[in-house]
Amino acid sequence: MMVPRKKQDLCLNKKARITRTHLSKTHHETLMLLDMDMDMVMGRFCLLLSRLVLLFLIFLATSSAQHRSPGFLYTRTRGRCTPQYWSSRTESWPKMVPQMSTVSKVFGSRAFERYRYDLTLLEAAGRNDDGDNVFARLVKESTAALLNSYARKGYPYTAWDVKTLVIQALVSEESAALQAQKFSEANQNCTP
Repeated sequence: MMVPRKKQDLCLNKKARITRTHLSKTHHETLMLLDMDMDMVMGRFCLLLSRLVLLFLIFLATSSAQHRSPGFLYTRTRGRCTPQYWSSRTESWPKMVPQMSTVSKVFGSRAFERYRYDLTLLEAAGRNDDGDNVFARLVKESTAALLNSYARKGYPYTAWDVKTLVIQALVSEESAALQAQKFSEANQNCTP
């Protein structure tokens, strides 16, 4: 059966219109889906970016915190030539100065008269009673000076100088205070 040409064109146009309408609905839905997908992608991207920024800030905070001293603890600066350094770093002591050597054996009989007979160099370096006692300060600073004379190149005193100056300083409180101050300055200004 033959359909007249006009009717056939009409059917085709109707089908094309339906197809076009269907396509435009599908296209519109596709565009809406793409818009929703883009919104979701952008949301995920922003979330990822914010997490990366947060991780970077955490890394930055922890790396800078590692280089600072904690604010809630009292920390004492310890130079590498001070009595505090030598009393806490016994592994750094020169081999020719045993930690358990007594002050009287190292510095002689005058030291025996001023200090306990069994006071070791390690105890002398770690003393905390050197506030008003000039002889306690002298033995503390001279122990560090002796260790520095062996361990630090360029230290202004030799071991022999340190021992001689200590014996001479034990004569009076004034000379002990003066020599302790000189040793303290040399210990503070020393570079390892």
